[in-house]
Amino acid sequence: MNSRQVLTKARQFRNLLLSEQLEFICEAHNGLSAKIVEEAGFRGIWASGLSISAQFGVRDNNEASWTQVLEDLEFMSDATRIPILLDGDTGYGNFNNMQRLIRKLEQRGIAAVCIEDKLFPKTNSFLKGDAQPLADMQEFCGKIKAGKDAQTDPDFSVIARVEAFICGWGLAEALRRAEAYHQAGADGILIHSALSVPDEILAFKREWGNRCPVVIVPTKYYSTPTDVFRQHGFSMVIWANHMLRAAVATMQKTARALKESENLLSIEDRVAPVSEIFRLQNAAELLEAEERYLPRGAEGTSAVVLAASRGDELGELTEAQPKTMVKVQGAPILNHIVDAYNAVGIKDILVVRGYKKEAVNLPNLTYIDNSEFSETGELDSLSKALQSKKGHFQSTIISYGDVLFNKYIPQALCQEQDDCVIFVDSNWQDRTSYARLGGFVECTFPNSRKAFNAKIYLKQLGNNLPGATIHGVWMGFLKLSSNAASQVNEVLLEILADPANRKASIPHLLQELLKRQYPVRVLYTVGHWLDINSLDDVVQAGNF
Repeated sequence: MNSRQVLTKARQFRNLLLSEQLEFICEAHNGLSAKIVEEAGFRGIWASGLSISAQFGVRDNNEASWTQVLEDLEFMSDATRIPILLDGDTGYGNFNNMQRLIRKLEQRGIAAVCIEDKLFPKTNSFLKGDAQPLADMQEFCGKIKAGKDAQTDPDFSVIARVEAFICGWGLAEALRRAEAYHQAGADGILIHSALSVPDEILAFKREWGNRCPVVIVPTKYYSTPTDVFRQHGFSMVIWANHMLRAAVATMQKTARALKESENLLSIEDRVAPVSEIFRLQNAAELLEAEERYLPRGAEGTSAVVLAASRGDELGELTEAQPKTMVKVQGAPILNHIVDAYNAVGIKDILVVRGYKKEAVNLPNLTYIDNSEFSETGELDSLSKALQSKKGHFQSTIISYGDVLFNKYIPQALCQEQDDCVIFVDSNWQDRTSYARLGGFVECTFPNSRKAFNAKIYLKQLGNNLPGATIHGVWMGFLKLSSNAASQVNEVLLEILADPANRKASIPHLLQELLKRQYPVRVLYTVGHWLDINSLDDVVQAGNF
């Protein structure tokens, strides 16, 4: 760990200010530009009032409130490890405002503030500067003292910006004010000039000597060789607004090219790739953090929806379409199922079709057809689905094409680590009409407060379990890990090799897994699903 990482930002800036060599800091106006400045190798940032106000689209006349500036600074500070010197205009008010500003800057890790001796609201120095009035010198000294008294970090710096040259007062007034501000506690003096030559600031430095560090902003006298500043013993040079100006020039050129060409080919090779934006945003860190902190989610999870049967119990509603395409609230049941999966991030959805398969045609789904749907059962459809994934097994949730459910169901299944997980509704006494053949279950523990943090597993299931042993009804959901999906695929092939099992259902599979002592994890719930088994269910589904 190097010294810069150990030092506070305020100490880093203080070291730059007191350095024996000429130091440079560069303008930034938001988190992105601040990070670019840091990556370029600068050891400090100038949070320019002109640039911050301009990127908000307002004038540099305190039209952006100090709290809006503060919020922008927070993003800049969070994005970087180097110190920030704020262009604090006139301190946003009197001594009281100055003290509150210092406290808020320190809270956000800002290292220093520069205030100028003009009146609030300020006007940019390069807009008729000679017509702008200076602040009362003693009042400004009080503002400096108030700021120094308010700081809690002894390394926090207050830089006093002298505007005497800007306002046409000359060298004597500049020196008089600089000395007063130095005596009031300013940690450095920023001497400003609007001339295209450095004569004023050089004259000031010769007279000022080394009483305290002197900072300059050579925006107007930009042709002056930097060695001149070194030879005269200046402490710090601020490149004050060039990041913003460069961005504006590029954006204007890009906008014109897009308007004229009406295509992206004209500019794509001249702009940063999207991947560079992601890098500057540190998107990789977020992805790593998601792996570390988020519960196991739906990423990498697929779904299989078994929807091959007609649904004879719905009569005329399923003459021209299977039950999964019967409309509820204006959309097919399958549409609601897909929406619930999509809501938790499951996009890879495979639907097994059979009866009137041409009617099952929702977009963005994968379809497998069971042409023998009338002579086979659920396990045959599931086997066909898993066979299509052979060699590319992933965590998979299996559900029925006629069961509506809340997104809580797949979300909870995705978060479980066990290889084989089912959902059980413990309110089974009110769910008998929805129980599929063999759907009642006995578990290692009934649903209760004691079971909340316990791991519950399936003991047995069937349609003829004694009432005293029933802990709930299986809801038709089965989650298999990628490893379990591969194993279950082999078990299915063994089961279906027996012609007597051609019409076997998923409870048959679960019973076989129990017989082989394969653990089946149980998650309890009360409600959150609806099995469409009758016309009354279709009506009830409208309120689900």
